[in-house]
Amino acid sequence: MKSFSRALGDRDMDQVDSGQVHMYLAGKGPVTRFWHRKLDALRGFYRFALARGYATSSPLPLTAPQQPLLFAPYIYSRDEIKRLIAATAGRERCNLSSPTCRTLLLLLYGTGLRISEALHLDLADVDLDAGILHIRESKFYKTRLVPTGADLTRILVHYRAERNPQFPATPDAPFLLTQRGQRLSRAGAENAFKQIRERAGVRRDKSARYQPRLHDVRHAFAVNRLISWYREGSDVQRLLPQLATYLGHVHIAATQHYLTMTPELLREASLRFEHYALGGDTHA
Repeated sequence: MKSFSRALGDRDMDQVDSGQVHMYLAGKGPVTRFWHRKLDALRGFYRFALARGYATSSPLPLTAPQQPLLFAPYIYSRDEIKRLIAATAGRERCNLSSPTCRTLLLLLYGTGLRISEALHLDLADVDLDAGILHIRESKFYKTRLVPTGADLTRILVHYRAERNPQFPATPDAPFLLTQRGQRLSRAGAENAFKQIRERAGVRRDKSARYQPRLHDVRHAFAVNRLISWYREGSDVQRLLPQLATYLGHVHIAATQHYLTMTPELLREASLRFEHYALGGDTHA
């Protein structure tokens, strides 16, 4: 409502016409789901105004364009992750070496870190002896410890050993470096990933508006973690809060946003429910 008031300026409600409302709703870009959220808010506002006599008519449109499909993250299969990793070899990309691209992808897939968290890691934040990452003041200004498995720790140890010795190795130096010894930028990392993705042949249908993103690796981590728990017979409901903490979420509802239902996840959940229904266990 504040943005509507700023857009229309200081005027009586009966001075607001349908053309002005249309311009506010349309904005400057294509129709998104936000268009419909704005319209829903204005409908409630005008119902209130008409009922109390603050307005004599409503300038809101009687019809609305069809809502665009809800964006769905791309959940990489294990085979696609392998193809992406293989595609990092060979050529240098956007001032990033092949080892840096490979390490970044494996780091994101092995830990579910946000891209910004991985890029902001300093040498002092990567405890290779303990296999612990110190994520400092990330989203919501939270600091947390993220353990790395044995395989990922070995990869990080190898990258740290091969890191160009001509660049600073002080505790506050970035862990992931460009070929010029600078900290990776998000734009640089995402641009390199687009090239890797194309080389690996990982893509949505050509008609899709959005192609798989680097951030979707985090979604894949969360979904594959659940699949593994189901296959191990673990109590998934009990473990979900732990996954939320690991991902750096304040509330479990934020974690649920990452749990896109894939055929593989649905199959494992169905098998668990079937086992439960037959009296096999109580962890459904």
